[in-house]
Amino acid sequence: MAPTSVPPAKEALPRHVAIIMDGNGRWARKRHLPRAAGHVAGVAAVRAVVRAAVDIGLENLTLYAFSSENWKRPHPEVSHLMGLFRAYFREDVTELAERNVHMRIIGNRSRAADDILAMIEDGERRTSVNTGLNLTFAFDYGAQEEIAAAAREMAREAARGELDPEIVTPQYFATRLLTHGIPDPDLVIRTSGERRLSNFLLWQSAYAEFAFVDTLWPDFSRAEFFEVLQAYALRERRFGTVAPEAVA
Repeated sequence: MAPTSVPPAKEALPRHVAIIMDGNGRWARKRHLPRAAGHVAGVAAVRAVVRAAVDIGLENLTLYAFSSENWKRPHPEVSHLMGLFRAYFREDVTELAERNVHMRIIGNRSRAADDILAMIEDGERRTSVNTGLNLTFAFDYGAQEEIAAAAREMAREAARGELDPEIVTPQYFATRLLTHGIPDPDLVIRTSGERRLSNFLLWQSAYAEFAFVDTLWPDFSRAEFFEVLQAYALRERRFGTVAPEAVA
């Protein structure tokens, strides 16, 4: 059956969709192309999904663009990825601003090149007043690193007598994460057939629904995105409780 081209009604949409964009390398290998070609095709898929999210009125979309572990990849591949990030910020931020998208980047900014950091800050500034889609890129991001950094900072504050450990609830801890101000993801999608989180939004995904699709990221279309959203709309979310009929 072909994917539907019709999204669910806006009231049935998740508030926040997070996507692990996986499969660029395998997409290229299947076509006997260099891995770099897969990453280029992956950027086209990013544009298609972001535009679809804007068109249907999705509130929040987070994309796993580059993990803290991705620095371990061969230097030529990392350099190519950095070049793609530069090109995206140069070419797409104007469209995002015009389409009322509010862009933000989460991750460890200390390792980014100075020009990329400047592009990130410029893009966030240019879209800061927008009120449409909240688009978050997880760039040089690792959830374990994020959680450890938050715990470390709170420990320092407690040692200085600036923080009472008794106030540290799960709700308070969440305010110290990079995603503060963004609702936790309702739906996490991973492409390419892999079924793991790969250090992505581990804390925030405690009650997320998951959709693992076999499609490689460059082939993940607007229509398939809508199909996944339609399937989400049919799920019953209980957050640890039971369905009403089960207690009747």
